[in-house]
Amino acid sequence: MDKTAKLDIRLLSLDQLIEYLEAKGEKKFRAKQVYEWLWQKSARSFEEMTNLSKALRETLNLDFYLRPIVEDKVQHSNDGTIKSRFRLHDGHLIESVLIPVAHDNRFTVCVSSQVGCSLTCSFCATGRMERKRNLDAGEIYDQVVLVNQQCLEKFGKPLTNIVYMGMGEPLLAYKQVMQSIEHITSPQGLHMSPKRITVSTAGIAKMIRKLADDEVKFNLALSLHAADDEKRNEIMPINESNKLAVLMEALEYFYLNTKNKITYEYIAFQRFNDSMDDARNLAKLCKRFPVKINVIEYNPIDGAPFERSDAERVDRMASFIRSQNIAITVRKSRGRDIDAACGQLANKE
Repeated sequence: MDKTAKLDIRLLSLDQLIEYLEAKGEKKFRAKQVYEWLWQKSARSFEEMTNLSKALRETLNLDFYLRPIVEDKVQHSNDGTIKSRFRLHDGHLIESVLIPVAHDNRFTVCVSSQVGCSLTCSFCATGRMERKRNLDAGEIYDQVVLVNQQCLEKFGKPLTNIVYMGMGEPLLAYKQVMQSIEHITSPQGLHMSPKRITVSTAGIAKMIRKLADDEVKFNLALSLHAADDEKRNEIMPINESNKLAVLMEALEYFYLNTKNKITYEYIAFQRFNDSMDDARNLAKLCKRFPVKINVIEYNPIDGAPFERSDAERVDRMASFIRSQNIAITVRKSRGRDIDAACGQLANKE
């Protein structure tokens, strides 16, 4: 393999590693050792692979890149939230957030799946960035590994949950997201339960159906934010090609095929989507299959025409939803004293 053919080793499957190492005259079990270093022990350099010979490590270094993401900036909120900006090998910046709920023994990492985003949701800082590229599976995996280290150092506990709700639309980075989940959940990887993983989408019906056909084991969240097409079109352009009726059919198909949990994420905007009419429309969307609603306080961003809804209006909505026997949680905003909104910190450079 010459220098011009140098590859990122984490793009190789175990079978490809076996083929490569056998061609180098190495035993098959060496490939399993390398694979374990990459995905179970989270090695950040070939030098760390100490059960390989020095000659083999040098050969790997000649033929492959190992390019982990690097911590660039970390912000600590008074409420315990930790926001990290990571630099990729090509200089791009992404974000991850550690959200601790220590009294509930729940420590969640919110990971990014793309550099920027193409969906231009009007309330989102990431939507102001062009989509530069998808992250590869290793770059998503690295976010989990590095934030897990933060969690262990700060709280003495490992991560309990992973949400794909950071920068980007996960279902537009489908292959890379699925590969990252495989490495995170596999016994040959981090061996986390897929039931502890939630993938969030702005609503791409055909890809939701693909998740169902692929019989995924993780949970699904829809970034809903408005319960009628007119309002949703206004804030989320993706809705113009993925109307709510089409989305509901896709979500029902997902539920019937997987029986996995579905959550509606609903940011409450002052006097835009927080009326009793909005509550009634929202309740109607919860009748076809079991669903849980997370109402989220808005973290304002510069230049967006939205404000956080009053607690009184949110409580009135939530009370009505509960009266319809629908599970709803009102989540307080986290990290108000740092760049908490998705994309804010990466956008600063």
